[in-house]
Amino acid sequence: MKNKILLWGLLFVVVGVGFLFKKDFKPSSSSVREFIPITAITHGHGLSVDLLRSDKVYIATHHGLLLFDNGKLYRVGTGKDDYMGFSQHPTDPTIFFASGHPSTGGNIGFQKSINGGFDWEILSEGVDGPVDFHAMAVSPVNPDYVYGWFQGNIQRSIDGGAHFEIVNKNILAVSLTADSEDSKIVYAANPQGLGIVVTRDAGVTWSPLSPDLSPGGVSGIASDPKNSNNMLVFSEKFGGLVKSIDHGATWKKVQSVFDGTVLFTSFSRKDSLIVYALTHTNSLYKSIDGGNSWNQIIKGQKE
Repeated sequence: MKNKILLWGLLFVVVGVGFLFKKDFKPSSSSVREFIPITAITHGHGLSVDLLRSDKVYIATHHGLLLFDNGKLYRVGTGKDDYMGFSQHPTDPTIFFASGHPSTGGNIGFQKSINGGFDWEILSEGVDGPVDFHAMAVSPVNPDYVYGWFQGNIQRSIDGGAHFEIVNKNILAVSLTADSEDSKIVYAANPQGLGIVVTRDAGVTWSPLSPDLSPGGVSGIASDPKNSNNMLVFSEKFGGLVKSIDHGATWKKVQSVFDGTVLFTSFSRKDSLIVYALTHTNSLYKSIDGGNSWNQIIKGQKE
Protein backbone atom coordinates (compact mmCIF):
# COMPACT_ATOMS: atom_id res chain seq x y z
CA MET A 1 0.00 0.00 0.00
CA LYS A 2 2.88 2.38 0.85
CA ASN A 3 4.43 1.92 -2.63
CA LYS A 4 1.02 2.39 -4.24
CA ILE A 5 0.37 5.67 -2.48
CA LEU A 6 3.89 6.91 -3.20
CA LEU A 7 3.83 6.09 -6.91
CA TRP A 8 0.44 7.67 -7.50
CA GLY A 9 1.51 10.72 -5.50
CA LEU A 10 4.61 11.12 -7.63
CA LEU A 11 2.60 10.71 -10.83
CA PHE A 12 0.13 13.35 -9.66
CA VAL A 13 2.92 15.83 -8.97
CA VAL A 14 4.54 15.25 -12.37
CA VAL A 15 1.25 15.71 -14.22
CA GLY A 16 -0.09 18.56 -12.15
CA VAL A 17 2.88 20.88 -12.12
CA GLY A 18 2.92 21.15 -15.89
CA PHE A 19 -0.08 23.51 -15.85
CA LEU A 20 1.36 26.12 -13.50
CA PHE A 21 3.71 28.20 -15.63
CA LYS A 22 3.41 29.99 -18.91
CA LYS A 23 5.68 33.03 -19.16
CA ASP A 24 8.24 34.47 -21.53
CA PHE A 25 11.38 32.38 -21.84
CA LYS A 26 14.95 32.67 -23.02
CA PRO A 27 17.76 30.18 -23.64
CA SER A 28 20.19 29.59 -20.81
CA SER A 29 23.95 30.06 -20.98
CA SER A 30 26.55 28.84 -18.53
CA SER A 31 28.96 31.52 -17.38
CA VAL A 32 31.51 28.83 -16.45
CA ARG A 33 31.97 26.04 -19.00
CA GLU A 34 33.46 23.44 -16.73
CA PHE A 35 32.36 20.55 -14.54
CA ILE A 36 31.79 21.68 -10.95
CA PRO A 37 32.14 18.99 -8.23
CA ILE A 38 29.02 18.47 -6.09
CA THR A 39 28.01 15.98 -3.42
CA ALA A 40 24.42 14.94 -4.13
CA ILE A 41 21.65 14.62 -6.70
CA THR A 42 18.63 16.83 -6.03
CA HIS A 43 15.17 16.50 -7.63
CA GLY A 44 16.16 14.16 -10.47
CA HIS A 45 13.97 14.45 -13.59
CA GLY A 46 15.81 12.44 -16.24
CA LEU A 47 18.63 10.01 -16.93
CA SER A 48 20.81 9.22 -19.94
CA VAL A 49 24.00 7.14 -20.32
CA ASP A 50 26.77 8.70 -22.40
CA LEU A 51 27.01 7.28 -25.91
CA LEU A 52 30.72 6.54 -25.76
CA ARG A 53 31.30 5.56 -22.12
CA SER A 54 29.10 3.35 -19.97
CA ASP A 55 30.54 4.77 -16.73
CA LYS A 56 29.36 8.27 -17.60
CA VAL A 57 25.75 9.26 -16.88
CA TYR A 58 23.85 12.53 -17.30
CA ILE A 59 21.14 13.38 -14.76
CA ALA A 60 18.62 16.12 -15.53
CA THR A 61 17.38 17.81 -12.37
CA HIS A 62 15.27 20.63 -10.99
CA HIS A 63 18.51 22.54 -10.49
CA GLY A 64 20.40 21.98 -13.73
CA LEU A 65 22.22 19.18 -15.53
CA LEU A 66 24.51 16.83 -13.57
CA LEU A 67 27.18 14.39 -14.69
CA PHE A 68 28.21 11.19 -12.92
CA ASP A 69 31.64 10.36 -14.33
CA ASN A 70 33.73 7.41 -13.16
CA GLY A 71 32.41 7.53 -9.63
CA LYS A 72 32.31 11.31 -9.17
CA LEU A 73 29.39 13.74 -9.40
CA TYR A 74 29.51 17.14 -11.13
CA ARG A 75 27.27 19.99 -12.21
CA VAL A 76 27.54 20.81 -15.92
CA GLY A 77 28.46 24.50 -15.82
CA THR A 78 26.62 27.01 -13.67
CA GLY A 79 23.16 26.78 -15.26
CA LYS A 80 20.36 25.77 -12.87
CA ASP A 81 17.31 25.57 -15.14
CA ASP A 82 14.69 22.91 -14.40
CA TYR A 83 15.02 20.19 -17.07
CA MET A 84 11.72 18.34 -16.71
CA GLY A 85 12.06 16.69 -20.12
CA PHE A 86 15.49 15.48 -21.21
CA SER A 87 16.86 13.34 -24.07
CA GLN A 88 20.26 12.72 -25.57
CA HIS A 89 20.94 12.63 -29.32
CA PRO A 90 21.31 8.98 -30.41
CA THR A 91 24.59 9.40 -32.32
CA ASP A 92 26.24 12.65 -31.18
CA PRO A 93 27.37 12.66 -27.50
CA THR A 94 27.56 16.47 -27.39
CA ILE A 95 23.90 17.09 -28.35
CA PHE A 96 21.06 17.14 -25.80
CA PHE A 97 17.40 18.14 -25.94
CA ALA A 98 15.36 19.50 -23.03
CA SER A 99 12.18 21.18 -21.89
CA GLY A 100 10.95 22.49 -18.57
CA HIS A 101 11.41 25.80 -16.74
CA PRO A 102 14.15 28.44 -16.64
CA SER A 103 15.56 29.14 -13.17
CA THR A 104 14.00 32.61 -13.50
CA GLY A 105 10.49 31.14 -13.93
CA GLY A 106 8.20 30.41 -16.88
CA ASN A 107 8.47 27.71 -19.53
CA ILE A 108 11.45 26.85 -21.70
CA GLY A 109 9.77 25.44 -24.79
CA PHE A 110 11.84 22.85 -26.67
CA GLN A 111 15.58 23.48 -26.67
CA LYS A 112 18.85 21.97 -27.86
CA SER A 113 22.46 22.02 -26.69
CA ILE A 114 25.34 21.26 -29.04
CA ASN A 115 28.13 21.53 -26.47
CA GLY A 116 27.22 18.92 -23.87
CA GLY A 117 24.66 20.92 -21.92
CA PHE A 118 26.64 24.08 -21.17
CA ASP A 119 24.59 26.32 -23.50
CA TRP A 120 21.11 25.95 -24.98
CA GLU A 121 19.23 27.26 -28.01
CA ILE A 122 15.43 27.43 -28.15
CA LEU A 123 14.19 25.57 -31.23
CA SER A 124 10.43 25.95 -30.74
CA GLU A 125 7.74 27.15 -28.36
CA GLY A 126 5.61 24.13 -29.29
CA VAL A 127 1.83 24.39 -29.75
CA ASP A 128 0.10 26.84 -27.37
CA GLY A 129 3.47 27.39 -25.74
CA PRO A 130 6.03 28.05 -24.66
CA VAL A 131 5.58 24.45 -23.58
CA ASP A 132 7.12 22.63 -20.66
CA PHE A 133 7.25 19.01 -21.77
CA HIS A 134 7.40 17.13 -18.46
CA ALA A 135 6.93 14.01 -20.59
CA MET A 136 9.23 14.10 -23.62
CA ALA A 137 11.07 11.68 -25.90
CA VAL A 138 13.40 12.01 -28.87
CA SER A 139 13.49 8.89 -31.04
CA PRO A 140 16.83 7.05 -30.83
CA VAL A 141 16.11 5.70 -34.31
CA ASN A 142 15.41 9.04 -35.97
CA PRO A 143 15.96 12.21 -33.87
CA ASP A 144 13.74 14.17 -36.24
CA TYR A 145 10.84 12.51 -34.38
CA VAL A 146 10.19 14.30 -31.09
CA TYR A 147 7.23 13.66 -28.79
CA GLY A 148 5.99 15.77 -25.89
CA TRP A 149 2.99 15.97 -23.55
CA PHE A 150 1.65 19.40 -22.59
CA GLN A 151 -1.71 20.51 -21.17
CA GLY A 152 -3.37 17.17 -21.89
CA ASN A 153 -2.18 16.84 -25.49
CA ILE A 154 0.45 14.74 -27.23
CA GLN A 155 2.55 16.95 -29.51
CA ARG A 156 4.84 15.64 -32.24
CA SER A 157 7.60 17.07 -34.38
CA ILE A 158 9.01 15.36 -37.46
CA ASP A 159 11.69 17.97 -38.15
CA GLY A 160 13.85 17.70 -35.06
CA GLY A 161 11.77 20.03 -32.91
CA ALA A 162 11.53 23.04 -35.19
CA HIS A 163 7.75 22.66 -35.52
CA PHE A 164 5.18 20.74 -33.48
CA GLU A 165 1.60 19.61 -34.04
CA ILE A 166 -1.00 18.12 -31.70
CA VAL A 167 -1.66 14.50 -32.67
CA ASN A 168 -3.71 13.26 -29.70
CA LYS A 169 -5.89 15.00 -27.08
CA ASN A 170 -7.05 11.99 -25.06
CA ILE A 171 -3.97 10.37 -23.51
CA LEU A 172 -2.57 11.27 -20.09
CA ALA A 173 1.18 10.65 -19.96
CA VAL A 174 3.53 11.22 -17.03
CA SER A 175 6.50 10.01 -19.07
CA LEU A 176 7.28 9.13 -22.69
CA THR A 177 9.85 6.62 -23.91
CA ALA A 178 10.64 6.10 -27.59
CA ASP A 179 11.18 2.56 -28.85
CA SER A 180 14.80 1.70 -29.62
CA GLU A 181 14.08 0.25 -33.09
CA ASP A 182 11.00 2.02 -34.49
CA SER A 183 10.61 5.82 -34.52
CA LYS A 184 6.80 5.56 -34.64
CA ILE A 185 6.52 3.43 -31.50
CA VAL A 186 6.37 5.34 -28.20
CA TYR A 187 5.49 4.16 -24.69
CA ALA A 188 3.71 6.31 -22.12
CA ALA A 189 3.31 5.85 -18.38
CA ASN A 190 -0.42 6.30 -17.88
CA PRO A 191 -1.78 7.64 -14.55
CA GLN A 192 -5.27 6.20 -15.16
CA GLY A 193 -4.40 2.63 -14.14
CA LEU A 194 -3.60 1.35 -17.64
CA GLY A 195 0.07 0.75 -16.90
CA ILE A 196 1.97 1.38 -20.15
CA VAL A 197 0.08 2.61 -23.19
CA VAL A 198 1.72 2.43 -26.61
CA THR A 199 1.37 4.14 -29.96
CA ARG A 200 2.54 2.48 -33.18
CA ASP A 201 1.55 5.29 -35.51
CA ALA A 202 3.69 8.15 -34.17
CA GLY A 203 1.35 9.33 -31.43
CA VAL A 204 -2.04 9.34 -33.11
CA THR A 205 -3.66 6.29 -31.48
CA TRP A 206 -2.80 4.60 -28.19
CA SER A 207 -3.68 1.31 -26.50
CA PRO A 208 -2.61 -0.62 -23.36
CA LEU A 209 0.64 -2.53 -23.89
CA SER A 210 0.08 -5.44 -21.51
CA PRO A 211 -2.61 -6.60 -19.06
CA ASP A 212 0.23 -7.70 -16.76
CA LEU A 213 0.78 -4.08 -15.69
CA SER A 214 -2.81 -2.97 -15.12
CA PRO A 215 -4.48 -1.84 -13.02
CA GLY A 216 -1.67 0.27 -11.64
CA GLY A 217 0.77 3.06 -12.28
CA VAL A 218 4.21 2.67 -13.82
CA SER A 219 7.40 4.73 -14.08
CA GLY A 220 10.93 4.42 -15.40
CA ILE A 221 10.15 2.81 -18.78
CA ALA A 222 13.27 1.89 -20.78
CA SER A 223 13.86 0.07 -24.08
CA ASP A 224 17.09 -1.84 -24.71
CA PRO A 225 18.96 -0.08 -27.57
CA LYS A 226 20.41 -3.38 -28.81
CA ASN A 227 17.18 -5.38 -28.62
CA SER A 228 13.78 -3.70 -28.24
CA ASN A 229 12.29 -6.97 -26.97
CA ASN A 230 14.01 -6.18 -23.66
CA MET A 231 12.24 -3.55 -21.58
CA LEU A 232 12.26 -2.39 -17.97
CA VAL A 233 9.65 -0.54 -15.92
CA PHE A 234 8.80 0.11 -12.28
CA SER A 235 5.31 -1.30 -11.67
CA GLU A 236 2.86 -0.49 -8.89
CA LYS A 237 1.06 -3.78 -9.48
CA PHE A 238 4.23 -5.85 -9.05
CA GLY A 239 5.58 -3.62 -6.29
CA GLY A 240 8.99 -3.14 -7.92
CA LEU A 241 11.06 -3.15 -11.09
CA VAL A 242 9.97 -5.64 -13.75
CA LYS A 243 11.49 -6.82 -17.02
CA SER A 244 10.04 -8.00 -20.34
CA ILE A 245 11.90 -10.01 -22.98
CA ASP A 246 9.00 -10.10 -25.46
CA HIS A 247 8.53 -6.40 -26.31
CA GLY A 248 6.27 -5.73 -23.35
CA ALA A 249 3.76 -8.55 -23.73
CA THR A 250 4.65 -10.24 -20.41
CA TRP A 251 6.64 -9.09 -17.37
CA LYS A 252 8.56 -10.60 -14.46
CA LYS A 253 9.91 -8.94 -11.31
CA VAL A 254 13.68 -8.53 -10.95
CA GLN A 255 15.86 -8.13 -7.86
CA SER A 256 14.36 -5.45 -5.62
CA VAL A 257 17.02 -3.50 -3.68
CA PHE A 258 15.86 0.05 -4.33
CA ASP A 259 15.34 2.54 -1.52
CA GLY A 260 12.29 4.03 -3.24
CA THR A 261 10.26 4.24 -6.42
CA VAL A 262 12.35 4.03 -9.60
CA LEU A 263 11.45 7.09 -11.66
CA PHE A 264 13.97 6.75 -14.51
CA THR A 265 16.01 3.95 -16.08
CA SER A 266 18.49 4.17 -18.93
CA PHE A 267 20.36 1.50 -20.90
CA SER A 268 23.87 2.13 -22.16
CA ARG A 269 23.94 2.24 -25.98
CA LYS A 270 27.56 1.08 -25.95
CA ASP A 271 26.85 -1.97 -23.76
CA SER A 272 23.18 -2.62 -23.10
CA LEU A 273 23.94 -5.02 -20.26
CA ILE A 274 24.75 -1.87 -18.29
CA VAL A 275 21.68 -0.03 -17.02
CA TYR A 276 21.20 2.79 -14.53
CA ALA A 277 18.17 3.61 -12.38
CA LEU A 278 17.29 6.77 -10.45
CA THR A 279 14.84 6.64 -7.56
CA HIS A 280 12.57 9.31 -6.11
CA THR A 281 15.01 9.52 -3.17
CA ASN A 282 17.71 10.62 -5.67
CA SER A 283 19.70 7.42 -5.26
CA LEU A 284 21.48 6.07 -8.34
CA TYR A 285 21.74 2.34 -9.03
CA LYS A 286 23.66 0.33 -11.62
CA SER A 287 23.08 -3.07 -13.22
CA ILE A 288 25.69 -4.96 -15.26
CA ASP A 289 23.39 -7.81 -16.31
CA GLY A 290 20.66 -6.05 -18.27
CA GLY A 291 18.59 -5.05 -15.26
CA ASN A 292 18.29 -8.40 -13.50
CA SER A 293 20.28 -7.33 -10.42
CA TRP A 294 21.31 -3.93 -9.04
CA ASN A 295 23.80 -2.16 -6.78
CA GLN A 296 23.55 1.33 -5.32
CA ILE A 297 26.33 3.68 -6.46
CA ILE A 298 25.02 7.00 -5.09
CA LYS A 299 22.97 7.14 -1.89
CA GLY A 300 20.25 9.77 -1.95
CA GLN A 301 20.06 12.54 0.60
CA LYS A 302 16.96 14.07 2.14
CA GLU A 303 16.10 17.45 0.62
